[in-house]
Amino acid sequence: MELALASAIGVLAAIGIYLLLRARSFDVILGMTFLSYATNLLIFSGGRLVTGKAPVLKDGVDSTLGNYTDPLPQALVLTAIVIAFAMTAVSIVLAMRSRSDNHSDHVDAHEDEAAELADTAPGREGGP
Repeated sequence: MELALASAIGVLAAIGIYLLLRARSFDVILGMTFLSYATNLLIFSGGRLVTGKAPVLKDGVDSTLGNYTDPLPQALVLTAIVIAFAMTAVSIVLAMRSRSDNHSDHVDAHEDEAAELADTAPGREGGP
């Protein structure tokens, strides 16, 4: 189980980094989302993979970590999910505003300028 979880974290992180390095705003937003998924799984796996144990204390059961699931990683992941959702919404709004202002979904908005320079190169006719 640990190998599958570690592999999933690695694949999600690799996909996220690849998408972050692309120059389109939608790809960057997807990359941030995949990285947040990988981070959530990493935090969750830090709390030990235990099944069938209660996350809260019970009467009559010794209060050691061997008898309970650690609830802290679960709380951290829940908080991280809410923060990632809010940041994704903010990023989408910023990308939509950038698209409307720059008429391009390129992150640095230089894609149209490169096309204009290619059209006005010597030996080529400029214009639409």
